[in-house]
Amino acid sequence: MELSRHTQGGVTVIALDGSLDSGTAPGAQEDLERLMADGQAIVLDMSRMSYMSSAGLRILLLVHRRTEEDGTKVALASVPAEIRAVMEATGFLDFFEVCDTVDDGVEVLT
Repeated sequence: MELSRHTQGGVTVIALDGSLDSGTAPGAQEDLERLMADGQAIVLDMSRMSYMSSAGLRILLLVHRRTEEDGTKVALASVPAEIRAVMEATGFLDFFEVCDTVDDGVEVLT
């Protein structure tokens, strides 16, 4: 799992690239905590994710809780269909603004 960050319209955009599973989740969690440190609204660009296990869902739940505690907002963008189906079945989509594109996510959060 590779993560990269940039700012767009005053919103932090974090791109997740690869598989988020039990092997990559600990490193991804550390990276996300570091990248979320500035308290800005966040769009998670999931367009390059290939797989997410329950360990990945746990990471997203931690992101949701952290942003709630910090009083910031988070949106998911470009969620692949297979991952979206799992998130929908488990109720995880209810925790996030879900947008088709990063631009849509930035617009919703600003």
